[in-house]
Order: sequence, then C-alpha cells, then structure tokens
Amino acid sequence: MSQDTSGRPTEDAGKRAPEFQPYHHPAAGWGAAKSVTRFLIRERELLEGPKAIQRMNHEGKGFDCPGCAWPDDLKGLRLDICENGIKHVTWEMTHKRVGPAFFAAHTVSELATWSDAALEDQGRLTHPMRYDADTDTYVPISWQDAFELVGSTLRGLDSPDQASYYTSGRLGNEATFLYQLMARELGTNNLPDCSNMCHEASGRAMQAALGTGKGTVDLEDWEKTDALFIIGVNAASNAPRMLTSLAEAYKRGAKIVHINPLVEAAATRTIIPHDFVDMALNRATPTSSLNLQPRIGGDMALLRGMAKAILAESETNPKALDQEFIDRHTSGFAEYRAVVEATPWAELELQSGLSRAEIEAAARIYCDADRAIFSWCLGVTQHEHGVDTVREIVNVLLLRGNLGREGAGPSPVRGHSNVQGNRTCGIDHRPSKEFLDRLAEVCEIDPPREHGLDTVNTIEAMHTGDVKVFVGMGGNFALAAPDSAYTFDALRKCELTVQVSTKLNRSHLVHGKQALILPCLGRTEKDQQATGEQGTSVEDSMSMVHLSVGMKRPASAHLLSEPAIIAGMARAALPDSATPWEWYVEDYDRIRDTMAKALEGFEDFNRRVRLPLGFRIKQPARELVFRTPSERAEFSSAGLTDVVPGAGMLKLGTMRSHDQWNTTIYSDDDRYRGVRNLRTLIFMNQEDMAERGLKLFDEVDITSIAKDGSKRGVHGYKVIPYDIPQGCAAGYMPELNVLCAIGDYSTQSDQPLMKNVNVVVTPVA
Repeated sequence: MSQDTSGRPTEDAGKRAPEFQPYHHPAAGWGAAKSVTRFLIRERELLEGPKAIQRMNHEGKGFDCPGCAWPDDLKGLRLDICENGIKHVTWEMTHKRVGPAFFAAHTVSELATWSDAALEDQGRLTHPMRYDADTDTYVPISWQDAFELVGSTLRGLDSPDQASYYTSGRLGNEATFLYQLMARELGTNNLPDCSNMCHEASGRAMQAALGTGKGTVDLEDWEKTDALFIIGVNAASNAPRMLTSLAEAYKRGAKIVHINPLVEAAATRTIIPHDFVDMALNRATPTSSLNLQPRIGGDMALLRGMAKAILAESETNPKALDQEFIDRHTSGFAEYRAVVEATPWAELELQSGLSRAEIEAAARIYCDADRAIFSWCLGVTQHEHGVDTVREIVNVLLLRGNLGREGAGPSPVRGHSNVQGNRTCGIDHRPSKEFLDRLAEVCEIDPPREHGLDTVNTIEAMHTGDVKVFVGMGGNFALAAPDSAYTFDALRKCELTVQVSTKLNRSHLVHGKQALILPCLGRTEKDQQATGEQGTSVEDSMSMVHLSVGMKRPASAHLLSEPAIIAGMARAALPDSATPWEWYVEDYDRIRDTMAKALEGFEDFNRRVRLPLGFRIKQPARELVFRTPSERAEFSSAGLTDVVPGAGMLKLGTMRSHDQWNTTIYSDDDRYRGVRNLRTLIFMNQEDMAERGLKLFDEVDITSIAKDGSKRGVHGYKVIPYDIPQGCAAGYMPELNVLCAIGDYSTQSDQPLMKNVNVVVTPVA
C-alpha cells in the first residue's frame, strides 16, 4: 500500500503491475548507490542521512549499525557501510511520528487491515500506550502506571514460568544482561530469542563438536585464507559488507565456492561502493570461483561427498589429510571414516542434487588450499538435520586441520546486529550450570535451574494457557514466528502482552487481553542518564565487542532507554529486590562492572570496550582447547537424511527480499532477483512449472503438508521462473511463514523448518 497525505494507506501501489527482469549487474555498486539515493529522497533524509553515515560503525565515537552483525573493518575504514545498513538507519531516523492522536484516530481493527509496510511507515512511536478494549484503541498511559501494570500482573501469576521474555537481536549487551537478570530473579529461564529461529543449530553443533557455540575466525582470518566456502548465505542482502571481504579475497587469488540452491548476486561479481576508482570505472570484481546449487537440504550430502573425495585422495596423497592434527586433537575419526566410506556415491548425488564431478570439484579446491574457512547461514540451519549439517562442516574442517591457525575455521554468519551478544550475555533458555553459579554469586540471587521455554515452546504454552504474559524486547514476534494463524491465536490468549519497540508493527495489533506498547530509544539516538550520555556495547558475529554511542536527539521526550524500561519493569515486579536497578540505569559503567564479574571473557570490561576497536572475547577452540567431554574436537558420524521431495511435492524455502530487513519491508521490490511490485510470489524451476502448465505470473495456490499431515495454504500467489534446482521453490517471509506448522521444527535444534517446507503447488482455477 501507498499512503495519501492523511497518513491512511491507499491501494494505489497494489495496482502497479508486477515486473520481472533477471538481474545481471554486479552486486552493490551503482545499483546500491541509486537505491540508497532514492530511499533518502523518499524518507526526506538527504541531510540527516549522510550525517549518520559518517558516524555509523566508527570506532570510539560512532553508533553500531542496527542491521547485520558483520564485523566492523579492522583498519578503521571510514565508510564501513552498506545499502541495507543505510536504509535501516534512515528508517529509524524518520521524521514521521506515531503518537496518541494517531492511535485515537485508528482502531486496532482498522490498523490490522493495513499492510506491514504501511504500519512501520507511519514513523516512530512517541508515548507509552495501553490497549483499551472498550474503544478498540491504544490510549496513553504514564510510564509509572505501565510499569505497575506489568509488575502487578507478574506478581499475580501462580508461577514465574507463566511468563516468557523474548529478545530480538537489536538489544544491547547491557540491557540484555539486565533483562535476563530480571527474568531469573523472578524465577524463570523462559528466555526465547531470535536465535531459536535462526542459529540455534549452529550453537548446538559447535558446542558438541568444539566446546564453543561460536565461530573461531575473525576478519584477519578472512584476509589470510586460501579458500572460502559460503553455504546457504545471501550475502548481498543479508550481510552486504561481506562483499568487501569476498572481492579482496578474489583479488589476492583465494578461491571462493558458493553453495546455495539459488545463485545470488553476491555469488557473481561486485563493485564495492567505497572503492571510488572501481565505481568511477564501473569495474566489477568476481566474487566466486565455483557455484554449486544443491537441492534444498542437500548441503550435508555435498559436504559428506567432499569428505569422501578427500579420504579417497589421501590413499595416494599423504597431504590430503592432516593426520597429525587428527591424531592429536580429535576423537571419533575412525567411526566417521567408516561411515563416509560406506556411503555410496549414488546416494550422495541423489540427496545433494549434484553430480559426483561437481562435488569432487569443490573437494579439489579444498584440498589445494592450505587454509580454508567455511561460512554459513540459515540456508544450513533451518532444517530437520541442521545440527548434523553444521557438524559435517566441522568434520570437513577437521580432516585437514583447518582449526587453531590463521585463515582457517568455522565462521557462521549471524544475521542481526547483536543476536550473538544476547546469547553471550545470558539470553539462553538452557543456561549452563557454570553460568548460573557465577550469576548467583555475583548478583546474589537464586536463579532457577530448570530449562525454560524457547520460541516454539513459548508459542505452544501461550496457546494452552500455560504462559499468560509475553514480553517482547524488540523485534516483531508475531510476524517472525512460524505458523502465523496459530501464533496469532496464542498471543491473543495471553492475559498481558508487552512490546518494547521503536515503530508500529503487527505485534502491536495481535495482542493479549491487556497490552502495552513501550517506546524505546533507537541505536542512533543519544541516551542521556543521570551521570551523562551513555553508550551500549554490542558483539558482532566474530566475537568482537565494542561501544555504540548515539548521535541524534531522541524522537520524543517520552522515550526511555531499554535498560531504563527493563529496570522499571523489574522494580515494579520485584519491589523488595536488593538488585540496584535504578543505580544501574544512572550509569551503564555500573552494569558493565557487574558483567565483568559475572560473564567469562568480559574481565576489565569498561576499559577494554573503550579501546579503539573494542576487544575480542576469548575463543578456547581457536587455541585448540576443546571444552568437550573428551577434551578433543569431536567428529560426528550422523547418517544422511532423505531430503528428496515426494511425488508431486516441492521443497519450499522462505527467505527475505533484498528491500527488506527481517520483518521490516521497505518496498515490494527485490532488485537482485529482478522483481518489482510483488511479494506474494513463488520462485520455481521452469521444468516444475511446465509439468503444472504454468507460465510467468500465473496465479497458484500453495498448500503445505505438515509432519502431522495437517495442511495450510495461501491463495493467488504469482509464479516466477528462476534458476533453482528441480523439486525446489522459494518465496518470501513473513508472508509464507503461515505455511510452516508449529509442530514442524527440528528435533535436533527445535528450530522451525522455515527452509524445508513440503508444499503442493496448483494453478488457481
């Protein structure tokens, strides 16, 4: 929808005809520059936008980009930015406002009919608001009364486990620590987070294999490696600053292998916008040496095929395996070797969807490289066998000793700015005994020891009435979660839902019997507390921690910081608490001093976080110290999962469009995939389309078949032919989240199977 001058959405945009023209230009470059310029003009931020760009990701005095978690350039690059980061910051800095007058003019029922893009485009929230059922509107509420409503409701629960505390990756480390402390002092480990839907499989796999839930490499390793394997990652949209690393790697002669059912723009060539000579000459740099397109879910079979080729090579080439490393630092190699050698090539080809020659080509690149990095994202994790696949990545790394040395190791790509910091600082529904013991000692509380609820379990518990209070700290939970209808129903059954947000979104309209909207400061804004201006810290996807300091005047005088909101809720819910909540908020250094005692790796926090580039949290596995039962790196010998779709079925993977950040949708365009004016679509292989008598823009019904046999569907989606393996299809989240049943989650990681939905596609009659 577009909007008229009154702010009401119109249907004009929906009447624009969809367009599709395959994109053959380099990633980033002039396409990104034009897109950013148009966006700044649309948002009327031609002055403030460029100012923000000059402060974003600058060490010491700037604010961290609230977009992706890709690390800041280690050389202090002056323009360490990207198209999506600029859009994300500009979206937050908008001059538009959503205050009491807006809510008085629009009922929740009316707003529920608006598009998600139209909701967020109304602007920044300005006042705390409470839902009034009598008028079906949100009405103003004072901060004190809002905190008391939260506190009294939490105090009135029969059990602290009847509340669940969700976290989005936008939350800074200091607020994260206070949030988990509040939940645990209240008596629950119900701390679901966005990791439960994204990289839970990565954490569990690496913890089992290496004794750490994080990757072991940093940007310096990316600069020194001989080969990069990029698996299930759409870097140009989800981690655009990775393009710089890919281009630099290619220029110095490193090999780059992209493994993805779709050949995304980042897997072709790029022009880095801050490389002014290349921009002036329109000179692109290739970003890949080999592109492999496995079927959806076929990554594990590909990796096992690489291992099979390496083991075969080792029979005549003693350098193919690092036997010394295997003998000194690993456990389970003999069992793994037997499983690999017993797996026939025919099965590997069937399950991967690739030929033996293609798999052996990837293995050859790997064997020829002295040092290699494997990097992956949700294309690997959001499957039933996501944990096994990440462990297979580690297996392949171990075969050649690609761990514990420069330029080598596992490198998961975390999608959201501080999602890794959230987990490091205590957002974990399955906390370790060591973490809880230290928290108890430092903070003088008695934290619960039972595991809490993750995202899927929280939704199910809300649905059954076992969870009565839901607190969302950032994000847009209603849209991000699977099985939209089920999730919406679950949220509406709550006694109270609380959303801490910067902008209006769907989660404010899908609410409990009582509901609060609590508006907070954005990362671009100054955070003024009793002792002066404050900074918050974030951790990137490579374990670097640094300060982020806002530059802009807050959108409203009524906004509070996230630490202040958490402290207000905590004091209201725990009136007799000995935790100095108010004292913490006066000066965030005090929070960091406590974190330095409670969190391993945060020693001397306040000094180290103020170093020019911050500091890197220690990674024992990087030093070949493995906190596993055997004190060695563990090979995994899991069997292959059958990922071939049944007769008449397709495997559907959900994904973001380029002009989108998580659930925030900037437009209905997807430049890199050649789409304009359309989001309700499905990308299909041309042979699959021909079998169904379909052509470009034909309308189809998409029906998913859940594990339990139940069906869900969407109607009238348009088909687009695309270079994707036969038997596979793709479409956008959050629109297609409705197809992923609440019970369709991995038994290994509890992650929803967003990238592996069994669907039937039929023409609309």
